[in-house]
Amino acid sequence: MSGTAALLGGASHVVNTEQVRAELLVHAPEGIRAGQTFWLGLQIEHQPHWHTYWQNPGDSGLPTRLQWQLPAGMQAGDIAWPLPKKIPIGTLANYGYEGRLLLTVPVTVGADFRFPSTGPLALALQADWLVCRQECIPQEGRFSLNLASAAPQTLHAASFESAQKLSPKPFAQLQQGGTWIMGGQTTVSADGQQLSLRVHGLPASWRGQTLSAFPVTPSVVHNAAVQGQDWTQKWEGAVWSAQIPVSEERADSPRTMRWVVAAGPESAPKAPAFEIETPVQGTWPAPPQAAPAEISPALAKALADNANANASAAQKPAATTTLGLTLAVLGALVGGFLLNLMPCVFPVLAIKVMGFAQADTSQAQHRAAGMAYTVGVVLSFMLLGGLMLALRAAGEQLGWGFQLQSPPVVAGLALLFTLLGLNLAGVFEFGQMLPSSLATLQSRHPTVNAGLSGVLAVAVASPCTAPFMGASLGLAIALPVWQALLVFAAMGVGMAVPYLAASWWPGMARALPRPGAWMATFRQAMAFPMFATVIWLLWVLGQQTGIDGASSLLALLLTVAWLVWALGLSGRTRWVLSGLALAALLWLGSSWLPLALREAPAEPLASASPATPGTLSVGSWRPWSEAAVQAQLAAGRPVFVDFTAAWCVTCQFNKKSTLADARVLADFAARQVVLMRADWTRRDPAITQALTALGRSGVPVYALYAPGRAPVLLSELLSVAEVQTALKALPAP
Repeated sequence: MSGTAALLGGASHVVNTEQVRAELLVHAPEGIRAGQTFWLGLQIEHQPHWHTYWQNPGDSGLPTRLQWQLPAGMQAGDIAWPLPKKIPIGTLANYGYEGRLLLTVPVTVGADFRFPSTGPLALALQADWLVCRQECIPQEGRFSLNLASAAPQTLHAASFESAQKLSPKPFAQLQQGGTWIMGGQTTVSADGQQLSLRVHGLPASWRGQTLSAFPVTPSVVHNAAVQGQDWTQKWEGAVWSAQIPVSEERADSPRTMRWVVAAGPESAPKAPAFEIETPVQGTWPAPPQAAPAEISPALAKALADNANANASAAQKPAATTTLGLTLAVLGALVGGFLLNLMPCVFPVLAIKVMGFAQADTSQAQHRAAGMAYTVGVVLSFMLLGGLMLALRAAGEQLGWGFQLQSPPVVAGLALLFTLLGLNLAGVFEFGQMLPSSLATLQSRHPTVNAGLSGVLAVAVASPCTAPFMGASLGLAIALPVWQALLVFAAMGVGMAVPYLAASWWPGMARALPRPGAWMATFRQAMAFPMFATVIWLLWVLGQQTGIDGASSLLALLLTVAWLVWALGLSGRTRWVLSGLALAALLWLGSSWLPLALREAPAEPLASASPATPGTLSVGSWRPWSEAAVQAQLAAGRPVFVDFTAAWCVTCQFNKKSTLADARVLADFAARQVVLMRADWTRRDPAITQALTALGRSGVPVYALYAPGRAPVLLSELLSVAEVQTALKALPAP
């Protein structure tokens, strides 16, 4: 049976991103049987100019990691890394892959293994890789294969055979009578600045050719050394030797060195290749170490005084001037008014105002409805604001719009907008689905209906609130409770003003066209902003729960649409179709709804620890923390933050070029700029939050902070002129 035929429907063996296509493959020419070995492989197809990394990534980068979940009785071996190529960038160099790559892993099947008698054989993989161009993006994928039988799997035989040819073969160490037959050794020079690699017994066809040597042992060799210039080689009969410089940032003193040797240039080596482990002769000097930063006593005292001042200020209630509160209330009024122009609010308001064109209601009823709508809006704003303030008082770190951080709330809003859109489009009427006593509630209690419309308006406005009232909301959070609630009430009043004005001044209602067919067309047109908001909410949910969660909610919304449409039919057809829709909805709700409401887990990894700044010496970088940034800004010093990662090649290039330039460092020192590095090599929630606050989602990011000013973001590929221009805009120290 072929590999494709053995896969059951629904197995997620392919992951696509904008940069790569990754696929889990299997190759079992003898089948899946006890005592046999078969192969699994992750095939990665890179988009042009993107690359992933070898087991030794070089000066930056991270190797691809494969974590297998296999049935009992199976054991996965190590990755058979194919022959890499050198990828230079400026003064740095990495080792990795472009184009198509297949990472193969042998799987040993134990003698006691038995293929499942019922159901398929499940093979799962969690893969993490780093893909880079100028920027670097950490990505991951969860893969699974469900094999229906133990029959041979040979669909991808050619791919696995090609990958095996590209994998270096072990090169034995063999001496006879003290003379090398095969193998070799590495010798450290007396000053520790160079390695001499000598290899015996390489293929005779290679003699006289240029070879490439890739260090498997990391953090020792100067990876960016240019073949034929910075490192040299020669043949002495059957012996090949190379003089390879040691990295100035060497971090290890190994007693053995592993190398991969192949014919051809480093940018395009040719298979076959050999992997050789050589003993290291000679004595390594101590690895260079960075000098610890001194802590200025004056700066330490200033930081302590500043901390004491902040503590004292925290014990006193914030005094807000009457002018400040007045401006906050006015800003809230204007922001609330502007909410009516948003696509999620305007349809509700438009339909309510359009009701004034009806001739069967009196002016008194219009005014009562206007007051009820206003009360509903204002109370809803105050309740939502009060809930936020209560949660903050309980220690929660959140702000306005906090409800949208919850997947259930986002899913609920998407359902609400879907129902409103379907209703406006004429797919169903609420009266058709409700008991007669509830269906007539609107006509019997129009004032209550208007108040509930106000609550609905605030609910649909919640996704659109924050962009318009940032300053007022920011102040409200720091105000005493009664003043903060006054700001929230002002937002409600501002939002309710258009409908309230139209209900009290008949002239505004008379400006509307006479009742006619245009009203039905207008109402249907208002459905499209609702559906547009649903699309946006689905995207938000996808960010929180992943593509599976967004897809699950989309399926649920489709079934809800089916149900409300069926309930609008008549006769037996209504009950048959609505019953089917309800059954489908219950099944989806029990099986798929949890996916839409469960937030995707994040790996908890250590964040950069705070560091107390030291003296402002040239080129002195300190670990980043938000507290350290704020402390320096409070002391009146500007801060330059390098959001970086070891796997980001652009970060490393900028670090060793522009950020190491003497002119840039001199300008930093002249303007007393504190230099900090935020290391995002591993996932760090604090750094992620800081990047999000800057409107970024990856590294590199370079931000220049100054007291009392918004941060200035520089480009990904830094230049000396750009940094100097940004520094000139700082006030003189």
